[in-house]
Amino acid sequence: MSDLLNMFTLGNFNPGFIIILAGILCALIPTHQIRKALVLLAPIAGGVLIAQQFTSAEIIGGIWQVGPLKLTTLRIDSLSMIWGYIFCLAGVHNAIFGFHERCKITDSSALIYMGAAIAAVFAGDLITLFVFWELTAISSVLLIWKGGEGSFQAGIRYLAYHVTSGVLLLAGAVIYGMSKGGDYSFGFIGLDAPGAWLIMLGMGIKVGFPFLHNWIQDSYPKASITGTVILSVFTTKLALYALARGFPGTELLIYVGAVMTCFPVFFAVIENDLRKVLAYSLNNQLGFMVCGIGIGSQLAMNGVAGQVVAHVIFKSLLFMSMGAVMHRVGTAKASELGGLFRSMPITAIFCLIGAGSIAAFPLLAGFVTKSMIITSAIDHAAYGGGTAMWVVVMMLLFASAGVMEHSGIKVPHFTFFAHDGGHRVKEAPWNMLVAMGLAAALCIFIALPFKGFGYGTLYSLLPYDVEYKPYTTDHVVFQLQLLFAAMFAFAFLKRRGVYPDERKAEILDFDWTHRKLGTDVSHWFGAMWTRLSANIDNVKASAFGFSGKRLSRIFSPAGAFSAASPSGLAALLTSVMLALAMLIIFITGQ
Repeated sequence: MSDLLNMFTLGNFNPGFIIILAGILCALIPTHQIRKALVLLAPIAGGVLIAQQFTSAEIIGGIWQVGPLKLTTLRIDSLSMIWGYIFCLAGVHNAIFGFHERCKITDSSALIYMGAAIAAVFAGDLITLFVFWELTAISSVLLIWKGGEGSFQAGIRYLAYHVTSGVLLLAGAVIYGMSKGGDYSFGFIGLDAPGAWLIMLGMGIKVGFPFLHNWIQDSYPKASITGTVILSVFTTKLALYALARGFPGTELLIYVGAVMTCFPVFFAVIENDLRKVLAYSLNNQLGFMVCGIGIGSQLAMNGVAGQVVAHVIFKSLLFMSMGAVMHRVGTAKASELGGLFRSMPITAIFCLIGAGSIAAFPLLAGFVTKSMIITSAIDHAAYGGGTAMWVVVMMLLFASAGVMEHSGIKVPHFTFFAHDGGHRVKEAPWNMLVAMGLAAALCIFIALPFKGFGYGTLYSLLPYDVEYKPYTTDHVVFQLQLLFAAMFAFAFLKRRGVYPDERKAEILDFDWTHRKLGTDVSHWFGAMWTRLSANIDNVKASAFGFSGKRLSRIFSPAGAFSAASPSGLAALLTSVMLALAMLIIFITGQ
């Protein structure tokens, strides 16, 4: 009992707990205004609690002894702190953006989901991490099920991925903890530790490793308008934190991250659903951060933490702008949009700011964060990385140009400036505009070229004290060349009629294996089993029919046995059997 009370004292209180509690209360509050106030105030309270608890040294608290397990429910340091702050900030944005939505389930599940993600970030051991890891999956699937057509099936597939992720994490954690004599502390693990591969694979599912990524493109576009914005923030960033905590400097992650940056580019170019395009670009951006974790230098890890902050802001802004369009028009399909700058000019401006930020345009958010990862990759290649590392650098540069093409140009172009879709609608609701405006302002603020202000404010929150200057002539000129090359390529391909047209079709990538091939194989096996069952039934019917006829011919009243035997034979046989029974009873009775 004393351990439990100790865990809930202010100095030992995991900030995620208060947000989870607020989510539970939301499910019980019928009044819309009170619920929305709670949704807004809970992440603010969480951020204040983080600021009160964290100074500059690591804080360990909330220790709870459960049988042989020692659970550490609170561990705040310079790495987890920045994730906690950005999650709370995202919670405020989400609360404002979804103020118009009168859905108790969305309000409650969003808070529990956010609180579980924050609680997992501040978990000090693998078992506590697992508990909140699974709670994020269970609470977030409700946001998917509140979507439209196909959302239930997408939610089931989402759960399948995430429950599998949790099972792998738990199995690896048990093996790892047992090898450490029952110590389940969550720190650096590395691939050489027992159970490490299972742990990293579990984290890899949640972060969207290649071939394990399709749950993102499948579920996010099918969630509700507010749900998609919320989902884009927490799950994958939690997995990034877990990788950054457990596997920094793991070389394999460099190559995994490089592949993650490149393959979404090709699918995003041909995708018609613009929310799905943004989901592919999410994979692209996650790849940069996974690559930075693999490099593991202090500059790279600063780049990862900074990019997490910038990515949460500009990706939320882009999903908000598409959500506002869906709210007014009812679709996010490129083939059905266009010309909306006339009706929704403010939303168009905010979308352009988000697009420039994700493309790392100078004076916008991504420019001051992504460059740290690319610079660390170049340094790693120059100082012993070898030819393979230079290939990785080329892949990162290609991916940087690619994200400019599909998220920086395609999304705003086909939504607001392409062929006129004929939609004449109202501008987005005031609360959506306020949320997008705050995100757009932050995209500009954290990129302002002042060391003690703007990007300097963001850099002061990063885990390591590393001197880095983003605004150098070489960097600005090179980045502008890269972006203008991507813009020229887009314009040239459109002018020549080579750029893929928007098609009203669902694009499958690796999910073809289970959504098409798997379905076909299961149907084939079903047909084969039906045919086999029919053949077995025919054989049984033939065999029993033949045997029945033979027995009938022998033992029926008109059969051969009856015809060839005297009429008293049955009575004689009965008497013999009765005599045998009496003899057995007499013998056993002695």
